[in-house]
Amino acid sequence: MLIAGFPAGAWGTNCYLVAPAAGEECVIIDPGHQAAQGVEETLRKHRLKPVAVVLTHGHIDHVASVVPVCGAHDVPAWIHPADRYMMSDPEKALGRSIGMPLMGELTVGEPDDVKELADGAALSLAGLEFSVAHAPGHTKGSVTFRMPEAADVPSVFFSGDLLFAGSIGRTDLPGGDMDEMLASLGRVCLPLDDSTVVLSGHGPQTTIGRERATNPYLREVASGPGSGRPAPRRGM
Repeated sequence: MLIAGFPAGAWGTNCYLVAPAAGEECVIIDPGHQAAQGVEETLRKHRLKPVAVVLTHGHIDHVASVVPVCGAHDVPAWIHPADRYMMSDPEKALGRSIGMPLMGELTVGEPDDVKELADGAALSLAGLEFSVAHAPGHTKGSVTFRMPEAADVPSVFFSGDLLFAGSIGRTDLPGGDMDEMLASLGRVCLPLDDSTVVLSGHGPQTTIGRERATNPYLREVASGPGSGRPAPRRGM
């Protein structure tokens, strides 16, 4: 399996291209702010053909390049219906203006083909299998994508802004909710095997085992409410 990722744009949002191998079809995950050039360079480098864009949630730092990327390759974008409005109205999703200079660089709106994700869905794309889990907390429509273990390759978990190395996504923007976030962490993350590789929306790669042992939020969910909880970080 091939997973090629890079941080894009003003928020350093991780965009991933996933394929069975070089020279084959691929899925693009979260092409955010200023990600289009990096997507094209990665496609050329690995001789990949995209068949779909899938989105962990609707914040502009994860979807800003969806329209140009989908348009260039005539592929659909998949998003949870609760976050779909954010593609066309990113400022409403943030509860404030994100700034005219930045807005001038964005192509706001939906691509021609939008498909909606549902909790528990199984996506078969580019010869790959993705299990979808609805994971509200950062936004109402946040989802994660998990790929099953195969041969000598551990399970891979694209966590979006649900879980980071050492932390979680912020919950202070419209649609954010700390109680929902903790519930999603418990329902979606804690049951995963320790060997599961976590590729998040921001920051470095980690594993479920490492986060189970060290992440204060997962530790709180596993043991019950505690004190001294740090503030969430990263993401919009």
